Amino acid sequence: MAGRLAGKVALITGGAAGMGAAFVRLFAAEGAKVVAADIQDELGRKVAEDVNRTGAQALYVHLDTSRQRDWTNAVAETVARFGKLTTLCNVAGIYRTEGTEAETVEGWDQLIAINQTGVWLGMKTAIPEMKKAGGGAIVNISSVAGLSARPMAIAYHAAKAAVHLMSKVAALEYAEHGIRVNSIHPGFTMTSTASMLPEEMKKALAEPVPMRRAATPEEIAYGALYLCSDEAAIVTGTELVIDGGLSARH
Repeated sequence: MAGRLAGKVALITGGAAGMGAAFVRLFAAEGAKVVAADIQDELGRKVAEDVNRTGAQALYVHLDTSRQRDWTNAVAETVARFGKLTTLCNVAGIYRTEGTEAETVEGWDQLIAINQTGVWLGMKTAIPEMKKAGGGAIVNISSVAGLSARPMAIAYHAAKAAVHLMSKVAALEYAEHGIRVNSIHPGFTMTSTASMLPEEMKKALAEPVPMRRAATPEEIAYGALYLCSDEAAIVTGTELVIDGGLSARH
């Protein structure tokens, strides 16, 4: 069934590579006009050019998710190019392994700024345009680390848990405006970063997953496709876990 996002205009952060790029390509293939936003300008422009060569419509914009001015500019460019904004996917994020004592103030601040504050800034900036468009859909990428704890990566856990509840708060605030907000919680996913890990580490990360493998970026993107489509018109304030069964054990 093609055209599941026909008539939508989607802004996707982290759109230059990995999971974000998978979102951009899938959403464009399903009929959305797509804005790929990232700080990796060369890669981001290539993703947009590749989409445009297929006959779909895409634009690249530079966006540091931690900077409010970048968000203002990205949303303005989206509306100037495509006339409206109906869909936001907050995919961009970074990961740190440090635990409670090892984490630094600088590392904490950087991760929280990108992974948590950036999601809030995205919603804050996009929602006024969604109101003008008569409604919209927001998908925020959290993690299974936002649902349950494991040792280490304390800043990452903190930010992803915050994204989980921030999504619910916004869903309640804007339901009457026809703006739906949901979170996706991936488990181990073969992003561009994960693909560079040693094979032994990949096997160790996949071992606790009942399905014994990592998700692909495209598999996460298909979950977002559903949540951003009109098929999910009544779905808001919830979480979609895509983790091969990992969290069923907790």
